[in-house]
Amino acid sequence: MQLNASIFKAYDIRGVVPTTISEGVAEALGRAFGARALAEGEKSVAVGRDGRLSGPSLAAALMRGLAAAGVDVIDVGMVTTPMLYFAANTLTTSGIQVTGSHNPKDYNGFKMVLAGRAIYGDEIQTLRELMQTDGAALASKPGKITEVNVEKDYRERIVSGIKLERPMKIVIDSGNGIAGASAPDIFRALGCEVTELFSEVDGNFPNHHPDPSKPENLKDLIAALQTGDAELGLAFDGDGDRLGIVTKDGTNIYPDRQMMLFARDVLSRVPGGTILFDVKCSQRLAPEIEAAGGVAMMFKTGHSLIKARMKEVNSPLGGEMSGHIFFKERWYGFDDGTYAGARLLEILSRVPDAGIVLNALPTSFSTPELNVACKEGEPHTVVEQLIKTAAFAPPAAISTIDGVRVDWPDGFGLIRASNTTPVLVLRFEGHTEDALRRIEADMLALLRSVKPDASFAASAH
Repeated sequence: MQLNASIFKAYDIRGVVPTTISEGVAEALGRAFGARALAEGEKSVAVGRDGRLSGPSLAAALMRGLAAAGVDVIDVGMVTTPMLYFAANTLTTSGIQVTGSHNPKDYNGFKMVLAGRAIYGDEIQTLRELMQTDGAALASKPGKITEVNVEKDYRERIVSGIKLERPMKIVIDSGNGIAGASAPDIFRALGCEVTELFSEVDGNFPNHHPDPSKPENLKDLIAALQTGDAELGLAFDGDGDRLGIVTKDGTNIYPDRQMMLFARDVLSRVPGGTILFDVKCSQRLAPEIEAAGGVAMMFKTGHSLIKARMKEVNSPLGGEMSGHIFFKERWYGFDDGTYAGARLLEILSRVPDAGIVLNALPTSFSTPELNVACKEGEPHTVVEQLIKTAAFAPPAAISTIDGVRVDWPDGFGLIRASNTTPVLVLRFEGHTEDALRRIEADMLALLRSVKPDASFAASAH
């Protein structure tokens, strides 16, 4: 079949409905994924979907394809991506979530787990080849489709494992994403008094876009905290795998600062553990991990890449600047906004004022994430040239694990290629405003030596 190559991303399959993602694509993916699952000895695949308008038809087509390939399908219905991951950890070891994540409302796609691992990169390209050649043979005996509700077991698993030292008043903004159907009740079961914003699941996203990494999407949450008596605000993205945190005074606690708190807590029970974080995270994070007795490991950006690396090094905790937090200690190792929020409240419930603890976390002066638009395929070429030409005098330290990151004693600069859209991703941080301005100027001079026409727009932090 004819497929648009652009839908096959580094970590998932994603595109616009019905232009590049259609029922035909979903069914072909089902057949291809089913064939790969059977080849690895898998007998069943769980399927879930978020609250997008195209979800029901795409999920139905996907399940038809899986069943035609001969695998049994566990239909877990409309759930968060973490709930699909939960099903793929408790009911089976493979699963596909039909989700557009935090993309605009006309997008949809598929996040996949095969035999217990998040698949990405070459494995996604293998699926593409199978889909294009229709190389997945149809089974003589199709698989059966069974509906299973995982919400009760998921909620009980979280509530039984988290203990709050005191009741807390919180505001939850689900942005009309799928987390609104489950998260508020889970936090009430933990003992919280919850004020809800936009919990009704609506794929039109009528109030604001469900992406807590964009400051403009937190305005309603900040307003609710300022007018009410809640002490903390939680915000979830469209499919519920990322968390945003806002304090009573309206401060956005970005994920790299959240990781400082989580690392201290986890390392109190796993001394010497390796804590993973991506190249976009603050320079302040590694010293905090080391001070708490852990090993700090910087790695490439990408939720599938972080999960795979965590398995390799037996890491109890990982996190990304985008808001994906991965707990292996006391949990399953997948990214889950609701669970991360519960762990946060467990820590903060031990102190009388959550805001004081959060605002005391080390911070710096930093830019939001800056995106430089490029032609398709150009970002990786630019980064390759930058790696060859980057030269900074000591004490600057250059890392090329994912793009070019240069660390000075008073801050860092990053230029990397996005794996999901044709842009370069830039981020700069300084311990002082002067350091930030100097680092930004040095890094932009480096970039423009390779790409003279580079101009950028602010994206997520």
